[in-house]
Amino acid sequence: MNTPNTEPEQTVLPLAGIVVVDFTQVFMGPSCTQLLGDFGADVIKVERPGVGDISRSSYPDEDGPDNPIFLSINRNKRGITIDTRRDEGRAALRRIIAEADVVVSNFRSGVMERMGFGWEELHRLNPRLIWASGTGFGSTGPYSSLGGQDAINQAYSGLIWRRNSDDEPLSAYPTTLCDYTTGMHLFQGILLALRSRDTTGEGQRVEVAMYDSMLHMQMQEAGMQLNRGYEVNWGRMPLSGVFATQDSAVCMVGGFTPDPLRHISAALEFDENLTDRPEFATFDDQMANRSRLQAVLAARFATNTTRHWTDRLEAEGVLSAPVLSLEEALADEQTAVNRMIVEGEHPVAGSFHMLDAPIHLSDTPASVRRVAPRLGEHTTEILRENGFDDESIDRLNDLGVLG
Repeated sequence: MNTPNTEPEQTVLPLAGIVVVDFTQVFMGPSCTQLLGDFGADVIKVERPGVGDISRSSYPDEDGPDNPIFLSINRNKRGITIDTRRDEGRAALRRIIAEADVVVSNFRSGVMERMGFGWEELHRLNPRLIWASGTGFGSTGPYSSLGGQDAINQAYSGLIWRRNSDDEPLSAYPTTLCDYTTGMHLFQGILLALRSRDTTGEGQRVEVAMYDSMLHMQMQEAGMQLNRGYEVNWGRMPLSGVFATQDSAVCMVGGFTPDPLRHISAALEFDENLTDRPEFATFDDQMANRSRLQAVLAARFATNTTRHWTDRLEAEGVLSAPVLSLEEALADEQTAVNRMIVEGEHPVAGSFHMLDAPIHLSDTPASVRRVAPRLGEHTTEILRENGFDDESIDRLNDLGVLG
């Protein structure tokens, strides 16, 4: 298991020296800014006094605002609490933003503008600034004012409609697929804008929308729909699926060979090659009779253990895997070999385990240098770095601007 500060002391991380002012909340935005911090950026997380990021209270936990959900997506950040409803709070943030490289938000369209931190205003303040925004549906259009929640975008983008079988009820994917994908697109957009600034000296506006990210994820299916007029559903391929075994389940992907059913028939110890049956002879036949074929396969999988069948399928060159729980996956040897779990020490949560960055660089790897901040933990420190003396800080405190 990794521990913080694993990189050599002399290593200069790729984003060292980049200052990010982070207005993001929940998961989409924080997943982006955490990755920026993992690779060296100084991320200043702006939170509401007394309340903070919604993730501090979205799931009941014994550690309250320092719960595992918040800690898992807000490491390598410094925290400042400041009331953006007050003129003094907004003015203080503008002083920080004037020297920053990136501002990131994931509010509904128009919120940053109403707060006084829209692109036009901040670009005039700091022409080198990258202004990055992640929204649900974009800044214009019929859905632009809607909230960008994960399952809502799954519904609008067609993801929920596609399922493995008409017999299955429609349901949202239980992991925050839209949030994470969009957060990674926001991360990529910021890096591209920083690279462009190296050439032009100018900042620019970066916008990503969950809706666009979910459509883009379906680029293969969209290509067929737009150009051939029908839907491709990879979950309904005749030789793929999840099949119950005596002790668990096997995920099998039958493809990538000229005659995959022949290899599957051998692996599953059938007395015949199932392609010899007229109803399963060709891919079109297998698609037309998918329910019958899947029933035959399911009956055979149920006669033995997961390990037995995955060994047999592996020997025949058929892709398969046991279906693991998250608990099992986290404890898997591959997770340890890939050094995907790191540990930090938090003043409230104590020893805390979290997933490491999934991007592995040979010379400048991601680094866990600090755990997620407590609410307002670095407010005074950040203000002093940006030219506020003790008298000014005391005045903001007396006015209730800092919480």
